[in-house]
Amino acid sequence: MRNSVLFGAFLCFIASASWGAMFPVANHAFHHIDPFYFTIFRYLSVTVILVVLLLWKEGKQAFRFDGKGWSLWFFGTMAFTVYNLLIFWGEDLLGEPGIMVASVMEALMPMLSIIIVWLLSRNRPHGTTLFFVFTAFIGAILVISKGDIKSFITATSDIVPSLFIFIAVIGWVVYTMGGSKFGTEGWSALRYSTLSCLLGTVTATLITIAITFSGYVTVPTLTTIKIVSPHLAFMIIFPGFIALLGWNVGVSILSPLNALLFINFVPVTTLAISFAMGSTLTIYDYIGTAFIIFSLIANNIFVRMQQSGISTKAVRNRLREAISLLQNHS
Repeated sequence: MRNSVLFGAFLCFIASASWGAMFPVANHAFHHIDPFYFTIFRYLSVTVILVVLLLWKEGKQAFRFDGKGWSLWFFGTMAFTVYNLLIFWGEDLLGEPGIMVASVMEALMPMLSIIIVWLLSRNRPHGTTLFFVFTAFIGAILVISKGDIKSFITATSDIVPSLFIFIAVIGWVVYTMGGSKFGTEGWSALRYSTLSCLLGTVTATLITIAITFSGYVTVPTLTTIKIVSPHLAFMIIFPGFIALLGWNVGVSILSPLNALLFINFVPVTTLAISFAMGSTLTIYDYIGTAFIIFSLIANNIFVRMQQSGISTKAVRNRLREAISLLQNHS
């Protein structure tokens, strides 16, 4: 059992670290290739790998839709069209600041899922959870605006790309909820990942072809593809194939509550790699990221205490006792 938990933790860590690393890598690639074809080349490759693996593991019968074709297409489009195209398009439009904006938005996924569940079920979360959600959003605003909220609001060139990234992240949250739904119906993580990725990538490819005919982007040359091939290799293997399957398997082992803590590694990894690559980071990047990490951890602890039957009053008393001890020691 212990080995299984460690394996699940390892998979969630690798997935989160990979997602944190993909934004600096993608930003470097966007100096040579547009985000649309970069995404298509990446996920066409991931789709091929998943199809071969599913055929080997579960056979031809696993490719049947079983009357769920439209649902698979919808959830696949949310992830592999809405999320992948918009998050990298928004990052590219923002330039270097888009690296941290995309990473921080990604870290907001657990908080956004709380809001979406609230809207769909009309079951209001606890006030403490809402406080942590609000704190996380304050952190995101600090990173996105770099502390100058007034200028950000008046700058359409920044608002629109940021909105693209925000919509993209909602798309992935919806996709994750779809995975949970299919999991309860007996679908393996591999089957759901493969068929949704296949349908979503087809949709993204058709959109990219249409955008190409409009003249907004052009088909990359062989020279361009050769230049970005190391970036594509990383994006296909780690944030693509390994992270997609690893996260779903890790969540099934650890439970969503435990796995969500690993989302903290997304902005942390992005910060570390961006710093190592010489990117310019502001104090607001660090403060905003700290706000989000604090909110995720604190809300996770609060939910655990609620599940254990510990009241909010008891939590406050424990906090007061801890503060009192610290004051006595000082």
